[in-house]
Amino acid sequence: MTRPTKSALAAWCLFDWANSAYFTVIVTFVFATYFTEAVAANPTLGTTQWGYASSIAGLLIALLAPALGAIADQGRGRKAWAILFSLLCIGATALLWQVRPTPDDVPLALALVVIATLGAEFAVVFYNAMLPGLASPERMGRLSGLGWGIGYVGGLFCLAVALVGFVQTDTPWFGVGKEEEANIRATAPMTALWYLAFLLPFAFLTPDTPGRGLPPMQALRAGLADLAGTIRDARRQPDLWRFLLANMLYIDGLTTLFAFGGIYAAGTFGFSFAEVIQFGIALNVTAAIGAIAFGWVDDRLGPRIAIASGLSGLILSSAVVLVSTSKLVFWIAALLIGLFLGPVQAASRTWMARRAPEERRAELFGLMALSGKATAFLGPLMLAEVTRATGSQRWGMATILLFFAGGLGLLLSIRTESKS
Repeated sequence: MTRPTKSALAAWCLFDWANSAYFTVIVTFVFATYFTEAVAANPTLGTTQWGYASSIAGLLIALLAPALGAIADQGRGRKAWAILFSLLCIGATALLWQVRPTPDDVPLALALVVIATLGAEFAVVFYNAMLPGLASPERMGRLSGLGWGIGYVGGLFCLAVALVGFVQTDTPWFGVGKEEEANIRATAPMTALWYLAFLLPFAFLTPDTPGRGLPPMQALRAGLADLAGTIRDARRQPDLWRFLLANMLYIDGLTTLFAFGGIYAAGTFGFSFAEVIQFGIALNVTAAIGAIAFGWVDDRLGPRIAIASGLSGLILSSAVVLVSTSKLVFWIAALLIGLFLGPVQAASRTWMARRAPEERRAELFGLMALSGKATAFLGPLMLAEVTRATGSQRWGMATILLFFAGGLGLLLSIRTESKS
């Protein structure tokens, strides 16, 4: 293949920088906390409502991703789809400015978050599928880890801007006041502008991975037929099947952790909005370090070892967070969680990129995307139900450990490492 330029690779990594701002500021820390603490009638009900919305988004992703992926694989490329869904996320995120601190705006908030999450998640599916066309097998781990690391740094900087410019200041930027939490709400359009600005290098500099050039309806039919064949073939490859099931479980756990980390810090440990943002910044620092550092482990020892190490660290540090009543212990353990987040995600996509034969790589990436989203609603739904039944955020968050442990067990049952 033609070797991509350094600027093309840098622009690909900048997509992570752009897209991660949405997940960090809106889904995990600022807007999620604002919703549960100020928009919903009370934090427990808000956590439940946010969990149901996250479950709906996950279910829609699971239902729609295979068909969309099929069209992109069989059609004319993937980059345009990544840009299109990014713009959908950007538009819905900007409109979150309209959500006032009143239960009357709960339906509007949840509808916009579902739409924005669909856009952001679908964009990532097509973005990830471009990786094998940009890096040689022996360097995929480092490029994937660098992308995740840069993404976490992007989330870090966006949170820092939110803190300095709007949340922790007596005079918010651009004349934004503090009535009706306007300074907190302003972080939504700020995040939308951030995403748009850093999407542009990807749009203009990163080469697309061409598909087969079929018209949309033919692409849909051919893609779904290939997907069915890929599923049948995966069943004849036990290691691949176990990896997909493991990926399904631990990604559910990570999705739930991202969606409720800030909510848990605010509800259980009494973090203020400013403290939640400070916590998010610190978490992103350790996550970036982990993602980049484990890229070296991925390339030398293999992605399975990198993933297993990350999951083991997540289980231990998450358990400490759940039993702790000390803010200091929470801080230390939470920062360790950040250190292990990136390696699990980055090494998962390189596992598939290295394992898949070149002629079927796009199809297997589509199947991996399906496995990661097929039950994405389950983690948030279980957390919401346990929180509702027990009245405790701590017990609700404990459900995440089940997903990490199940994924690790399946991963360790794989007999061979992925090919490099």
